[in-house]
Amino acid sequence: MAGHSKWANIQHRKGRQDAKRSKAFTKAAKEIIIAAKGGGDPAGNARLRAAIAAAKTVNLPKDKIENAIKKGTGELAGGDIAEVMYEGYGPGGVALLIEAATDNRNRTVAEVRHLLNKGGGSMGEAGCVGWMFDRKGVVTVTKEKISEEQVMELGLEAGAEDVVDQGSVWEVRAALADFEAVRAAFEAAGIEVDSAELAMIPQNSIEVDAQVGQKVLNLIDLLEDNDDVQNVWANFDMSDEVLAQLS
Repeated sequence: MAGHSKWANIQHRKGRQDAKRSKAFTKAAKEIIIAAKGGGDPAGNARLRAAIAAAKTVNLPKDKIENAIKKGTGELAGGDIAEVMYEGYGPGGVALLIEAATDNRNRTVAEVRHLLNKGGGSMGEAGCVGWMFDRKGVVTVTKEKISEEQVMELGLEAGAEDVVDQGSVWEVRAALADFEAVRAAFEAAGIEVDSAELAMIPQNSIEVDAQVGQKVLNLIDLLEDNDDVQNVWANFDMSDEVLAQLS
């Protein structure tokens, strides 16, 4: 969920989430390739462990996981993918982090800048908003599947840092080093998670009205449709009343 706030769960975005799932294998493999550039042994590479955990959640086959690791370490061809993080602003001054995986930086930066301008945003300088976000591993579980007491007990005992109520789901946040253990704890307990992924979590959020919120959501959709864009993170939130208007 881009931004990891309750607004990402509103019903009118369900179709967008379904469309994003069709790209899940490609994105998961790219993240593994990039993570494996820091070492192909998950035991000594926390980001790779987290990337593999996220890949398992979208059911990326074992052979594809292994091949992606080998591409990242250079054992197989196809690992010429660079991670690029673009920073900018959306409507209402909302901070945006745009994570891309590309084999052509010039093409990707031009496309991202064009999409930002088209959607009422703007590209910023490196470092302008990145300091507002922290990289975490995030597991989400539908509330119908687990009680607050259970999710707190499972998550925190496995090493999670926090459990956040996001409306229809529980969001369990963990440091990268503990992410796989947290995901595995829910699996071992027989509780199916909705997602397990790496995320850039905003330290603080700004609340927006329905008009600005809709513009930001439209811009995020534009960016996420780009093949090179892995994820878009934002620091905005909406009140329950605004969510009701948009849904």
